[in-house]
Amino acid sequence: MSERLLVLVRHGQSEWNLKNLFTGWKDPDLTELGVKEAIAAGGKLKEQGLSFDIAFTSALTRAQHTLDLALKELGQSNIPIIRDQALNERDYGDLSGLNKDDARKKWGEEQVLIWRRSYDVPPPGGESLKDTLARTLPYYVQEILPCVLRGQRTLVAAHGNSLRALIMVLERLTPEQILKRELATGAPVVYRLNADATVASVKDLAG
Repeated sequence: MSERLLVLVRHGQSEWNLKNLFTGWKDPDLTELGVKEAIAAGGKLKEQGLSFDIAFTSALTRAQHTLDLALKELGQSNIPIIRDQALNERDYGDLSGLNKDDARKKWGEEQVLIWRRSYDVPPPGGESLKDTLARTLPYYVQEILPCVLRGQRTLVAAHGNSLRALIMVLERLTPEQILKRELATGAPVVYRLNADATVASVKDLAG
C-alpha cells in the first residue's frame, strides 16, 4: 500500500492581503512576494522528497496560481487538477473589498473582531467559519479524502479559512482551538493518514 499523503498549502500573499482588505470571494492575484512564496512552497515539498498524483484548489485565482507555481517547481505541472468553489475562502459579504481599518471605523472594532474571530457569527451578507466548514467539509469527505485513502498523494492549495475547516477535522480541534490556529501563506502542512482517516503524523513546513 502506498502512503496516504495529504498536503495543505495556503496561497501566497495576494494583492489585497498587502492592502489589508477583506478579500473573501473577490479574485485578486498574487503579489510579487506571493509568487515567491508559492515557488518556495514547491521548493520545500521538493526538499522533503514529495511528489503528487492529484491536486485540488479553489475557484479563485490566488489559490490556482499558487498551485501552478508550486507544481512547476516540483516538475509536476501535468498531474490532474480539480478546481471547486467548495474550497473558496470564507465569503466576507459586505466586508469584501473594504480596508480592515475602514471596517472598524464603520462598525466598531469590537464588532469587526467578532466577525473575524467568532466561530458562528457571519458578517452581513457573508459566511461565518461554521458556514465555511459546512461547505468545505462535505467536499473533503466526498472528493479529497477518498483519493488520499486510495494512496493517491494529494496536494490541496486553498485559503486560510477553507483550510482551517479541514485542519479542524484532521486534528480534531474545537471551535475555540481552530480560531487560534494561524496558517502562514505559502507554508505547506504535510499529513500522513491512517487507513481510518485519522492522522498518523503531521509536519508543518513553515519557516
